[in-house]
Amino acid sequence: MTKPNWFDTRIEDALLAHNSPDDEQGYFVYQLDALKDHLEQLQQQDVIKLWFAVKANPLSKIIQTLDSANFNFDVASAGELAQVLAQGISPARILNTGPAKSKKQLKAFVKLGVKTFVVESLNQLTWLNEVITEQTLTEQGKVERPTVLLRVQLQWPDGEKNPLGGNSLTPFGLSVEEWQNVQVTDYPNLDICGLHIFQWGNMLSNEKMYSLWGQMVAPLTSLANDMGMKLKILDLGGGLGIDYLNEGKQLSWQQIIADLADIKAQSGVEELWLELGRFAVAECGYYVVPVVDRKVNYAQEQLVLAAGINHIIRPAITDQPFPVTLLRSSAAPSQAFDIHGPLCTSMDKLGHLTLPNDVTVDDKLVFGYCGAYGFTESMPFFLCHQLAAEYVFQAGALVEIRAALPATSYLA
Repeated sequence: MTKPNWFDTRIEDALLAHNSPDDEQGYFVYQLDALKDHLEQLQQQDVIKLWFAVKANPLSKIIQTLDSANFNFDVASAGELAQVLAQGISPARILNTGPAKSKKQLKAFVKLGVKTFVVESLNQLTWLNEVITEQTLTEQGKVERPTVLLRVQLQWPDGEKNPLGGNSLTPFGLSVEEWQNVQVTDYPNLDICGLHIFQWGNMLSNEKMYSLWGQMVAPLTSLANDMGMKLKILDLGGGLGIDYLNEGKQLSWQQIIADLADIKAQSGVEELWLELGRFAVAECGYYVVPVVDRKVNYAQEQLVLAAGINHIIRPAITDQPFPVTLLRSSAAPSQAFDIHGPLCTSMDKLGHLTLPNDVTVDDKLVFGYCGAYGFTESMPFFLCHQLAAEYVFQAGALVEIRAALPATSYLA
């Protein structure tokens, strides 16, 4: 059995040798050397400023590796902010996104030194202006105005259907019509100088992405003019995809940069931003889990694993399974299996995937592209199973960053 191209064989011996009773319900591994190389390639351009969407993977070692590659950080919660700051990241390199910012949260972020915000409602705009006003009065001096981007939600006749909504109505930002009621001069304590637009996910076509980006330029530049805004920054979010289904649909990074250089020129902005999540870190991550049972139901071969969507829920919510391989070598012919986890719900299915037909109980499977939307996107508490451990592989060594935890660690 030849290992698939997404599997980094440099980690194979370490995974085969790893034998910990604490990890018998599955664990994550992140190949940091591969991640570092990938991030360096992404930074070999001068067209866009790159941010890491922390929601994709907030593990300390992942953040530290991105920091060393000069990425900035997009945080959407107080917890993500605390985790990034704990790694020694300057708050000046942090962008606050997310649709549910209260005035209390905005005040806390400002107090901690965050200077860049994506505002998603008229309330948020008013609250942030008030926070800076109050801070100015408290400190009895001039306070630096935060950089503010307004998030815009557009609609297209051929909009994509995906986790971020496409043409569906979502809580992310406001329509052009709603933002047109704003004049930037009405908020003197804010430097409202940019627009944010992001409502698609896991795009795998350079042509489609360029088409969407191109359609945004006219309405966004027109909106900026209507608001009296000098449009300096355009944040295109993320949405760059990973070919989970192995359909040969790979984005070209070189083409992305060429396309964005054109978008930057069309829009006339000084800075173009991308917030990368899966595209930055997905390929460095793996999830290893044992087979608990094998059976046949109505002529369909089934595998039941020690863990499923309690550790990796993405297949259940996207119908896009993580690719899988057998950890050990096998010369047996391949066949398709329905792969299920241990939870008492039919949602707990990790895919209909091909494996050698000699796979058996106690074999270990390795799922790929799990560097993003793995552990922290899961539903770990249902049925009181164990929380998965997380490891990093670096310089030939497998190092535990967070140990597996039993249900007693979180049950009251």
